Amino acid sequence: MKRNYREVWAGFIRKIAAKESRKIRARRDKNQIIWFGLGLLGLVGWSVVTPTLLGTALGVWIDTQFPSRVSWTLMLMFGGLILGCLNAWHWVSREQAQMEKMQNKESKEEQKNE
Repeated sequence: MKRNYREVWAGFIRKIAAKESRKIRARRDKNQIIWFGLGLLGLVGWSVVTPTLLGTALGVWIDTQFPSRVSWTLMLMFGGLILGCLNAWHWVSREQAQMEKMQNKESKEEQKNE
């Protein structure tokens, strides 16, 4: 009975130590995380805006050079928007995968240290 109690207590202490080290690391890297988030936000914004504006500009040029019943401006603007959203989704999923990989690596290191 005492052995089970000690194992439970040791597991509890390990969990608290892991949470404490994560909090200390988060406090230490607080400014870096803020700038990283703002940079990622800017990257996502530009990755959506750039193809949308390029599509719009190309559509305006096509509409002025080759008049037709179809609005190339709207179609290419919409196409650029879709392309930009896919591009942003790619960047965000890539960054998320890197963050998860780093967290898994850190948790494995913490388990080794226990």
